[in-house]
Formats: sequence, structure tokens, C-alpha cells
Amino acid sequence: MLVHTVLLTSLGLAWAGQTSPADRALFFAEGFEDAKPASRRWYDGSRFVLSDDAVVGKHAVQYHFPKGKLIPSDSSGVRHSIEPSEVVYLRFHLKLSPNWSWTNKPYGPHLLHFMTTENDKYRGPAASHLTLYIEPVNGKLRLATQDIQNRDAPHGLTQGPLKGGYNGRFFDGQDVLFDDGKWHCVEAMFKLNSLDTTRDEPNHDGELRGWVDGKLVVERTDVVFRSTDFPKMKFNQFLMTPYFHHGAPHDQTLWIDELAVGAKRIGAAIQPVDSPSP
Repeated sequence: MLVHTVLLTSLGLAWAGQTSPADRALFFAEGFEDAKPASRRWYDGSRFVLSDDAVVGKHAVQYHFPKGKLIPSDSSGVRHSIEPSEVVYLRFHLKLSPNWSWTNKPYGPHLLHFMTTENDKYRGPAASHLTLYIEPVNGKLRLATQDIQNRDAPHGLTQGPLKGGYNGRFFDGQDVLFDDGKWHCVEAMFKLNSLDTTRDEPNHDGELRGWVDGKLVVERTDVVFRSTDFPKMKFNQFLMTPYFHHGAPHDQTLWIDELAVGAKRIGAAIQPVDSPSP
């Protein structure tokens, strides 16, 4: 008879497809083992409330939404600077409470973001030169973009026209995956498109991918993230800022654990292993 066990891997061994420790390009990792985010270079927020339900170790960070509230009542939103890079990979583990309800709109709730060197370290994510979104929307994984601040730039917006004062492009998975009240490993990658400076135009070669529990659910290799207005643009900031549009319909909670950001795919912090029972 086979039993299902969990093999815990060290962060150094969790890099998918890595051949040598010298190849590592980890910007930072967070296991949420204590409630002192500022001690590990998180900023623009100072409060982690920890849960004993964790993927690895003893704790995960908890975000509780009281009924009707847009933001959590316990842990604060936070930011973390990263080494400027034209490619970023994210790995985190996400669990939603069994009674979780969605916005029932074609957007939200927001969860995690990347921003770029074209904005300062405190710029809000909702109207920037480029903001990336990684979030579950109506149970599906969504990767999304907006660049509202470019409406007056020489080459204008790259992430679609303004609609109601906002713009954006959505890249969604097809399957509902976050509806079981269990932990899921979510991974995402983004690579900026190159630029044809001779023709003064962007190349359609930007990339994005999303994985849930190791399965590729979103992939595009023809994305335009930036125009020639921003030839030096690089990703340099990560944000964890849960936000529930129009207010949560009832008390509900999400948890995040074993988060890491790097320049290469990181891989899951846990791996399912089937082994014979004693």
C-alpha cells in the first residue's frame, strides 16, 4: 500500500532545472516565521499576523477580511525591493478559507504585484508606468498588467485603452483551481519585451507564464510590456497588498507561505512523494 507523504526541500534545492549552486539568482525569500517584516527589508507596512497552519516551518502570514472591508484587518500590505532585472520569477503558497467568496466581478481581489524602476518606491500600484498582477480571480489564476500613467507619454498606453479611467490586459487560466480550501503552490514569471530602437517600436516578444501546483496554466510569448519611451525599464519592486473590491461579502481569510522572488524559476517548497508504508 502507498501512502502520500510530503518531502520538504531546502530553498537551495528547490530551484527547478538548476544544475549548480553558482547558478542561483534568488532576490529574497520569506517563510513568515516571525512577525518582524522590517528586519528582512520589507517596508511600507510593519505588521505580520501569523497562523500556525503552514506549508513549511511553523507559521504562515494571515490576511483576514471582515465583512464589508476592502483591506485586511490584521496583517498589513508590504513591499520589498529587488535587484533590477528584466525577468522575474515568483513562487508562493496560497490557501483560501473554505468559505471564501469572490467579487463576482470580472476583476479582483488583488493580491501580489511587481513594479519597475520607472516609478519610485512608494508609488501606488493602481496607476503606474507598469504594474504586474498575480492573483486568483473567480477561482482561476490571473496574470495581468496596467500602465495607466503612460496615457500622456509620447507612445501612449501599451496595456490597452482606458475604460472608466483604468486600463489593463488579463491573462487567465482556464480552470477553477482555488475552490477547495487547500494549500496550492503558485508560480509566475514575466520577461520584458525587447525594443527596436531603429524603428522606435517595441518587439512583441515579452513573456509571461503561470503555474499552479507545477502545472502550466497561463503562457504568452508575444506580450508588449513597454514602449521605447522606457528603454531602461526593469522590475525592481515586489508588493504584497491584498485588496477586495467592493468589500468582502463575509468574514474570510487567506494565508501565504514560503514566498520567494528570483531571476530563475524557483520551484515548489514541498513535493508530493508516494512511498511504501512501513
